[in-house]
Amino acid sequence: MWTEPGRSGRRLCQCPRKRLSRGPMMRFVILALTALTLTACQQADDSERPATSREFPRAYRPVSIQGETAFSTEQQRDDRNEATTVMDLAKIRPGMTVADIGAGEGYYTIRLAERVGSKGRVLAQDIDRSVLNRLGERVQRERLDNVSIKLGAEDDPGLPPNSFDRVFLVHMYHEVTEPYAFLWRLRPALRDHGQVIVVDVDRPTDNHGIRPELLFCEFKAVGFRLVEFVRKPELQGYYAQFEATGTRPEPKDIQPCNERAPSKGNAPE
Repeated sequence: MWTEPGRSGRRLCQCPRKRLSRGPMMRFVILALTALTLTACQQADDSERPATSREFPRAYRPVSIQGETAFSTEQQRDDRNEATTVMDLAKIRPGMTVADIGAGEGYYTIRLAERVGSKGRVLAQDIDRSVLNRLGERVQRERLDNVSIKLGAEDDPGLPPNSFDRVFLVHMYHEVTEPYAFLWRLRPALRDHGQVIVVDVDRPTDNHGIRPELLFCEFKAVGFRLVEFVRKPELQGYYAQFEATGTRPEPKDIQPCNERAPSKGNAPE
């Protein structure tokens, strides 16, 4: 029986342990009761999830509290050349269209806008309306005409289809509570050869990071292929780059990942 992380080892549901006779009728009764118990457990678990996510598998991993810890100041990040390093790895060029998901105060949004230039576009998205309001004021103050702002949802980035050369998920993916729904809905937004860029820290998801093996597994489950993975001191973490491959699976066919038994063989040599 699965034990949900972060719940002090308590079982989500527990079937009766009473020892019963093994006759055919009793075996049928046991199977029926087990099915009913599992169904009831699933319904109880899903009641806490967004209705728009319930057709997708649950991610059995804890998540960090959104915005609980500021990563560092913009000056500190510039001093170690973070944004330039990431944009160079992602091959961001003038004229590209890029989405910055979980944009926050706009560290990457502002620098991406400069890199893609007047012929490029940047969509800054966040699920925190107050943060977006502050970012909007900054965009106006700095007169960034190539930046748009959009409110997203925890299980849906809300991106228009076939629109982006790159989608940035910087120090935010570990906060996504519904990764399978989120990535499934993100995927159609990529143009041909479009890629998803993840920057994060190699530590547990409830400590503002995500283990690379778990990251690879969750992306692979929704039909993404890992293209590049590097660790950089400038990032105080790692850089991962994914692209869509094959057909997008149906929600019911997505196999969830187990944090304790990560997928093997997904990282490049």
